[in-house]
Amino acid sequence: MAARATSQADGSASIGQLVASIKDDLTGLVRDEIELAKAELKEDAKEAAVGGAMTAVAAFLGLMAFILASFALVYGVRALGLTLGWSFLVVAGAYVLVALVLLLAARSRFGRISKAERTKVTARDAARALKRSSNST
Repeated sequence: MAARATSQADGSASIGQLVASIKDDLTGLVRDEIELAKAELKEDAKEAAVGGAMTAVAAFLGLMAFILASFALVYGVRALGLTLGWSFLVVAGAYVLVALVLLLAARSRFGRISKAERTKVTARDAARALKRSSNST
């Protein structure tokens, strides 16, 4: 280090010393960037874990609320004059109808998928063009 400082002070550093200095600086820079990336990724992983845990708890609480709301709906139907058994069947039937409507809507959405037809056509055309150009040479 002292030799480097004296040679830089008088301006007579050799090319080899300059290259070695650049290499050392770049190596240090790369190491520092790697350490920074590790620290940032570690922090991001912690945040993702906390966010995932919060999402899981929220989903569980949402499921519990749905179940409780279903019981409230059953007892509301019961208050209209049906027996408790029929009230459960009415609510379950309503859920089955909603599920069927959602399945039909999903089925029609899946039917709209284009299966990347345009990409297949352009890839096929590009392959044919490449084949023609290789045959002509």
